[in-house]
Amino acid sequence: MEPYHHGELAVQKRAGVSERAAVVSAVVRTEMPDAAAVFLAEQPVLFIGAADARGNVWSSLLTGHPGFITVTGPSSVRVAATLSAGDPLYRTLAGPARLGMIAMDPGTRRRMRMNGTARPTPGGLEIELEQIYANCPKYIQQRVPTWQPATPGDPREGTALTGADLALVAATDTFFVATADPDGNADTSHRGGNPGFLQALGPTRLRWPDYAGNSMFNTLGNLEVNPRAGLLIPDWTTGTLLHLTGTAAVDWDPDHAAALPGAQRVVDFTVERLVRVDHASPLRWSAPRFSRFNPPASTP
Repeated sequence: MEPYHHGELAVQKRAGVSERAAVVSAVVRTEMPDAAAVFLAEQPVLFIGAADARGNVWSSLLTGHPGFITVTGPSSVRVAATLSAGDPLYRTLAGPARLGMIAMDPGTRRRMRMNGTARPTPGGLEIELEQIYANCPKYIQQRVPTWQPATPGDPREGTALTGADLALVAATDTFFVATADPDGNADTSHRGGNPGFLQALGPTRLRWPDYAGNSMFNTLGNLEVNPRAGLLIPDWTTGTLLHLTGTAAVDWDPDHAAALPGAQRVVDFTVERLVRVDHASPLRWSAPRFSRFNPPASTP
């Protein structure tokens, strides 16, 4: 795969960062560096995203004790974990799937992105990687995990956010957004900020500021060519996961961005379907130490 597709290139040009993005593209690898293999072996969670059979994009996570992610070759990893039956990506990962992934360590504010094709194996996945690269630590809140085994609750499905969902949105300082290009090549990105940076404008409408990043515009580039997107909003204290799928659009109006501190653009998200699973994750995380890069959050 080339580092960028035409949607990413178009967004880079519009944002005026084409030259910088071309330089940054040198970090994209097809083979796993030794340091990255060590990093993966230390992680208890892998954030993922993919498009389902209908083209709806979802984001989720896989968990395991450190060592559950193993590098098996120059461009391959094994993940010894599966999703629960109530997870919106459960059926998708039952067959080959184009998967976007982030391995992120909130304790050290390190993260690594990987994109490739996953195939199911007994008890997990084998993934052939096409893109491997590190990301900067900006906007990651520092947290330390503990393991607390729990039984996932029954999934609650809907088409609009409830009061409990809206409370989780208002309190969140971190979420993950999955997108895909028209061929289904998926990407998963991290978004962080002070509580309130993700705003609910109604039971089916969310928005967030697009802060300065690495100039690659993987998420916005995918949205340029495919508006489908999936959000994962974790409750770090209970293990509850809120999965949303719908469409996203980038608002380039500078006046709208100026209303949100630190925003260079604004992203509007329309919820079409949601799945909430209480206690879905066995990880419980300490109270956050907020990133010094977080701009102040505004109120809707």
